[in-house]
Amino acid sequence: MVKDLIINSSQKGVEIALLEEKSLVELHKESGSSRFTLRDIHIGQIKKAVAGLNAAFVDVGFEKDAFLHYTDLNPQIKSLMKFIELLRNGNQKTHLLADFPMEPDIDKDGNVTDAVAKRNLVLAQIMKEPIGNKGPRLSCNISFPGRATVLTPFSNMVSVSKKIRDKEERARLTELIESIRPINFGIIARTAAEGKDLDYLKQDIQDLLSEWKNICAMLKSAKPPAKVFSELNLTSTLMRDLLNDSFNKIVINDKNLTGEIKSYIQKIAPEQKDIVEYHGSKVPIFDQYDVTKQIKSSFGQTVTMPSGAYLIIEHTEAMTVVDVNSGNKMGNTRGTSVNNAITVNLEAAQEISRQLRLRDIGGIVVIDFIDMKDQDHRHMVYKRVQDMMKEDRARHTILPLSKFCLMQITRQRVKPVIEIATAEVCPACEGTGKIRPSLLLLDEIKSNLRYLSQELGFGKLKIVVHPFVEAFFKKGWVTEHMKWSWELKKRFTITTDESLGMTEYHFYDEHGEEIKL
Repeated sequence: MVKDLIINSSQKGVEIALLEEKSLVELHKESGSSRFTLRDIHIGQIKKAVAGLNAAFVDVGFEKDAFLHYTDLNPQIKSLMKFIELLRNGNQKTHLLADFPMEPDIDKDGNVTDAVAKRNLVLAQIMKEPIGNKGPRLSCNISFPGRATVLTPFSNMVSVSKKIRDKEERARLTELIESIRPINFGIIARTAAEGKDLDYLKQDIQDLLSEWKNICAMLKSAKPPAKVFSELNLTSTLMRDLLNDSFNKIVINDKNLTGEIKSYIQKIAPEQKDIVEYHGSKVPIFDQYDVTKQIKSSFGQTVTMPSGAYLIIEHTEAMTVVDVNSGNKMGNTRGTSVNNAITVNLEAAQEISRQLRLRDIGGIVVIDFIDMKDQDHRHMVYKRVQDMMKEDRARHTILPLSKFCLMQITRQRVKPVIEIATAEVCPACEGTGKIRPSLLLLDEIKSNLRYLSQELGFGKLKIVVHPFVEAFFKKGWVTEHMKWSWELKKRFTITTDESLGMTEYHFYDEHGEEIKL
């Protein structure tokens, strides 16, 4: 399966689109403003331990206390808290744990009040970002994912990814890791470790140990609550977790970011450094690769499929409900209604699998497929969903269809569901239903262009408009573009953006900064 990663960097942040066979399957946004991002590590203080919930509430600096369940405590939580205390009072001199006196494991069936108490300091990792009115969920099972391995302090576990099925390779990796594993650190071999030699694995582990060392240095003086470790930026995280031989290209519209990603890939997978491309075209990068159109057509309550069948997706507090509808166009399909039902359901199974990844829908998902009496047909749909969700990195469970053709899926929820408004408020009328005369649009743009160039003295300007307006600007032998340049004695360029409204336009200076009028 051919994969492309399209990265749109702008003043608002970074948007990352993952395409599989040119179809949008994942969309990620990074604004840089979130202080509680998945896998970040904080030092917090226990506010209270509730025996009835078997959980503690931890102050990590969020407006709501974070939730820490007993099952998410490290079995060596007492060692971890002791280590923090020794670091902070200056009695622990090294980040290594070979000579650290470990405490006994806590009882796996115990109660939180026996493990932690109010005002205890704990080192915890964000496992679920704040969602709605709930604070983040924490885990004291600290882990540092690298390209080939995952490092877990206060553990002696060695394991190999289940995706590596060859028994000899699993045994080889286990033996290599055991030979280089630091004492009292656990190691997990990731799928990318398959076939890697000792030096590669050793370097990966050393890089992760350096991250743990930096955390220990910060813990000595950090004033709780405080963040002591940030996960890689979203772009680098995706490179680390997703990059494999199936990637065709990575396209970025920012020169500096292009250089950073090339350097990062040179480090983790030098043989793939040439797949990174800089998008220097005037056409917006998401328009160039059809991402904008796919976003507009893929989000919203109703999602139409190529056959004319459609999905209705409803989000509630408790679950997400998906209803499969055949649509009017299915009446033209040859064959019986039974064949129509299986055809629509198989198409819907593929689209629903994509929607779960694209919107990052978590929790309980109930799907109401079109009724099918044939057990073999129900099994075909079940198998199609299973096959399509193999690429999904989130943990999930899929139950077979019931006799009423209902399917239940549970999917790991770690972030809020991505919601994108596809019904746009008219930028010209702002929802009032009345707009300025369209005949005067060009006069308005020309007036603003004259004001910016002649009165404010801006140099080379760029106007971004809807493609239909750009077509009008450039029609004929002597275009409006050419006439304005001669009349105003000023050079300017006109580019398009499909996401703009018909009468919407924006001005940018020569440095690419938007000029607010």
